Amino acid sequence: MAASSRGFATQFDFRLRRFAFHNPPHRSNNGLELRKRRRLSFEADRVGVSRVGCCCSDSVVPIRRATRPGKSVEKAEEWRFDLKKSPRRVRIQASPALPFASPQSRFVSKQEKYYPRCTPRSSGPQSRDSPPKRDTGIANEKDWGISLLNGNVNESGTNEDGSTWYRESGDDLGENGFRCRWTRMGGRSHDGSSEWKETWWEKSDWTGYKELGVEKSGRNAEGDSWWETWQEVLHQDEWSNLARIERSAQKQAKSGSENAGWYEKWWEKYDAKGWTEKGAHKYGRLNEQSWWEKWGEHYDGRGSVLKWTDKWAETELGTKWGDKWEEKFFAGIGSRQGETWHVSPSGERWSRTWGEEHFGNGKVHKYGKSTTGESWDIVVDEETYYEAEPHYGWADVVGDSSQLLSIQPRERPPGVYPNLEFGSTPPIEEPPEEFPPQ
Repeated sequence: MAASSRGFATQFDFRLRRFAFHNPPHRSNNGLELRKRRRLSFEADRVGVSRVGCCCSDSVVPIRRATRPGKSVEKAEEWRFDLKKSPRRVRIQASPALPFASPQSRFVSKQEKYYPRCTPRSSGPQSRDSPPKRDTGIANEKDWGISLLNGNVNESGTNEDGSTWYRESGDDLGENGFRCRWTRMGGRSHDGSSEWKETWWEKSDWTGYKELGVEKSGRNAEGDSWWETWQEVLHQDEWSNLARIERSAQKQAKSGSENAGWYEKWWEKYDAKGWTEKGAHKYGRLNEQSWWEKWGEHYDGRGSVLKWTDKWAETELGTKWGDKWEEKFFAGIGSRQGETWHVSPSGERWSRTWGEEHFGNGKVHKYGKSTTGESWDIVVDEETYYEAEPHYGWADVVGDSSQLLSIQPRERPPGVYPNLEFGSTPPIEEPPEEFPPQ
C-alpha cells in the first residue's frame, strides 16, 4: 500500500557508500513497498565509507519530493537539507572508514562465493573472510547455498598456504520427533590473524515444524570482525491453525581500526490467508557520528495496511536530526502523519509536523505546522495510489522456500501423536550486541 502525495516530509543528505551506510531502507517517503527481492552477497574487495555529508543550520527547511507509483524507490529516497534561511553551514566529513580488506579476488564466480572451495591437494574449504554487506535485507535460501553433509563427519587439514580448516556434521535427535541435521566448517590463517566459521542446519519435528538456517562469523588480519545469521521457519499458527512462514536475519560488523560498525535485524512473517508483517531495526556508527533506523509494515490480508518509519542521527558535537511518519489505510481511505526535526549543538530545536486525511473520493485534507510559525490547512483534489497487498506475499515466499518445504521429518510410529507446542525448538544463541540499537 502506498499513498502518493505532494505533502511535506524531509530528506537528509546522509549518503554513505559501499560497506556500511549507503542506503536508507528501500522505501520512499510516502510508503512505497520494500523491493521484492534483495540478495545478500559478500564483498571480496576493499570496502569503505567514502564520506558523510550533512548540512546543519539553526533554520532548516526540509524538502519533500512527491513520488509516483512505479517510480524507482532508490531515486525517491533522497535525504537532504535545503538551507534557505541561514548562511551558516557546517560540513561534517569522515573518510575513509571500515576498510575490511580481503585477500579474495574481485572477480570470483558466484559458485566460489557461496560454496566451499578446495585446494588441489585438499578437500577442505578455504577461507571465506569477507564481511556481509549492510542493508541487504533477508536473502532467499538459494543465495545461501546450504548443502548439508550426510552422516557424521569430522575432518580437518592444512592448505598449501599454511592455513588450517575443519569440517564437521551430525544428526541430532530429540523428543517429539525432533531432528536437527547440521554441518559446521571453519578455518584460520597460518598466523592466526584471521579466522572464519559457518554453521548450516535444518530442523523438523512431528508438529510439522521445519527450519532452515545459517550462522557465520569471522575476523580478518586488519581486526575487522562480523557475525550474521539467517533463518527460515515453517509452522502452523497456534491460534488460526494456518500455515505460516517466517524469515529473519541479523548482521553486525565492527572495524578493527576505527570506532565504526553497524548492526541490523530484519524479519518477515507470512500466512496462507495473506497476513504479512515486515520490519527492520538498524544502528550504525562512524567515528563521531551515529544513526538509528526502524520501520515496519503490517497487512492484515483483508485490506487494512499499517506502515511506519522512524530514523534519526546525531554527532558528538551535539547536532541531532530525524524524520518519522506513519500511515494507516483501508480500502483507499486512511491517514498519514509525520514529523521532521533538528536540534543544533546549542540545544535549539526546529520541527515540522504534517498530516493527511485521504477520503477515498479524490479529496485529501492536508495540514501541518512548524516551530518557525508556518502552518497550512487545505483540502485538495489528489488521486491516492492504494496497494492493499504486499507485492511480495505468501505465494512468493512459498515459491522461494523449496529447500525449507523439502525437509523430511522423522517417520512417526503408529499411534504416536505429537506434542502440539508449536515453535518450541530453542533459538540459536546470539553473540553480545556490540552495537545495540537505542
